Amino acid sequence: MGQVMRVTGAWIGLLRDWLDDAHHEALDLRSALARWSREDNVPVPVWRDLVERGVALAPDQPAPELAIGACVTPAHVGVLGYLVLASDTVGEAMLAYQRYERLFYGVSIAELEATGDDVEIRWPPDSSGLGQQGDGVAIAALLTFLQRQMDDPPSLSKVSFRGEVSPRDASAYESFFGCPVSFGDAYVRVRFPQAYLAIPMPRRDPTLRHLLDRQAQALLRALPGASDVERILQQVLLRLLADGEPTLVRAAQAMHMSPRTLQRRLAQHDMSWQHWLDRSREQLAEQYLGDTSLSLSDIALLLGFSEQSAFTRAYRRWTASSPGRRRRRLGSTTPSD
Repeated sequence: MGQVMRVTGAWIGLLRDWLDDAHHEALDLRSALARWSREDNVPVPVWRDLVERGVALAPDQPAPELAIGACVTPAHVGVLGYLVLASDTVGEAMLAYQRYERLFYGVSIAELEATGDDVEIRWPPDSSGLGQQGDGVAIAALLTFLQRQMDDPPSLSKVSFRGEVSPRDASAYESFFGCPVSFGDAYVRVRFPQAYLAIPMPRRDPTLRHLLDRQAQALLRALPGASDVERILQQVLLRLLADGEPTLVRAAQAMHMSPRTLQRRLAQHDMSWQHWLDRSREQLAEQYLGDTSLSLSDIALLLGFSEQSAFTRAYRRWTASSPGRRRRRLGSTTPSD
């Protein structure tokens, strides 16, 4: 795969909150969680071990990994969760998850496909190394996260897992997901009716609203005095950055105009496309660097860079400083700026 899979450090809080809800003292496990919660990224083998240690605390409970996943909140998912919640519909949310999955796992592995009257999101063989319990946590969390945004979520069509479980645990899986669940599949799969895709996302989370407001404010500073057309361009830019291809041609296509017309619009502000792109990225970077829940690699991806080193080079070119140094200054109580 070329890239090493990991989980975001925010995910550690999911297991810690389950320990609290289940009233498990588990001092050794809590100590390990405290150590890893300070890291931006947690290696998959470490996360798998932590989950297995948590599940072992509830030997009389069927499939406790599902209860762990059900504790999910936007804070556990980090910026991926807020970007998913920013979608207008469940369909857009699923596409956003697919695009932004690398913010959480470090790689993009999910596949989306329409199959008859259903839509399937799946994860291919040997793509995670999470193990059955880790996969159970992940899928329980993903579906709980989405279904909590709906007043009356529809039933799933089917869920499949690569691993095997006991008959008692299999029954708990079917009860939790409310649909047939199979094991020993080549993929982890979640299948649901296509009508699911049209359900609106309500955007109830106040932290999400704050993130979107900060993005809008940053882009307004990048292009002051913007008209309606330029404001549309600002929103187009956010999507292009997420896709990692913020080019003039793609922006013009998204706005149904020629590249020359878009250049002329920007020239009214005495800017070229590259000038505006750099300025927008710099303003967004300033917002993101002030959010300690985002790692520098997360910020690089949000700004459309393929890797953190490319972001660091660009940031030095814009500001003659490094993003790490700027983050430290933003976190300082000394008014040195």
